[in-house]
Amino acid sequence: MDIKYKKSINSFTVFLEGEIDECSVSNVKDLLDKMILDNIDIKRVVFDLSNVSFMDSTGIGLLIGRYKKLKSLSIDSYIKGANIATEKVLELAGLYNIMPKF
Repeated sequence: MDIKYKKSINSFTVFLEGEIDECSVSNVKDLLDKMILDNIDIKRVVFDLSNVSFMDSTGIGLLIGRYKKLKSLSIDSYIKGANIATEKVLELAGLYNIMPKF
């Protein structure tokens, strides 16, 4: 799993790449939390999943945890670019009800 990011004036885009599963989530979680805390002046975070090849329920937990952290800081969060397989996982989990598509 690889993470890149791009910051603009009021937003922060996180580009996730690879597989989001139990093996990769612990390192990713810590890195994302640091990115969020280092950029608390922004108004929104967009999680770009265009290059995610696989995501299981652990990935859903990762996104929900970051959603809660962002919400506590009054920062909106969105999801962008999920492929068909990832899209199904997100829809079944109801994640778009709390983190809309960007």
